[in-house]
Amino acid sequence: MTMSAGELSDSEGLWRFSLAFYARPGVSEALIALQDRARCDVNLMLFALWLGVSGRSRLTKEELAIADRIARPIGTDIVEPMRALRRKLSSAPDRDVQRLREGIKALELAAEKVIQDRLGRAARPAFGDADPAARAAVACAAEATPPQTAPRRGFERNECAPSTEGSPQRRTSSVSRSNRSRTRPSV
Repeated sequence: MTMSAGELSDSEGLWRFSLAFYARPGVSEALIALQDRARCDVNLMLFALWLGVSGRSRLTKEELAIADRIARPIGTDIVEPMRALRRKLSSAPDRDVQRLREGIKALELAAEKVIQDRLGRAARPAFGDADPAARAAVACAAEATPPQTAPRRGFERNECAPSTEGSPQRRTSSVSRSNRSRTRPSV
């Protein structure tokens, strides 16, 4: 498949959607709360939203497990340790330490972009020519009406992190409220 200059790859489309959605009022706070309190994977939440809005439908339980396996290694081994260090350094008064912290934040964001690039490449193609505004309305309606069957285990109990046998639950995202930026939000 060749793309014209105006078209985006799936991974770039996911990234742009995530940046724009994250920058909306109240979204970053809500996503970070889900990340920190309910152990939700913000990249997986954004991926699921993007799939619906872009005309790819909802994630099946199996697709969610695949997406989690894609995101987990980088999230656990790279993003989470960087996030912990960045947050630890947030109260340091030293300007040199704060410059280092900003560098960690940039690396954390780059690692999250890698996760989203991989998720975007794994996405099923969009179907139909449905209007994006109509898809967004359907996504909002679906949010207000719980599905008949939960897309994955735990949703009925308001748990977000996928549970896999023999594997600890994890989360993937970054940026505390004090470290957000409209031009470079971390997702």
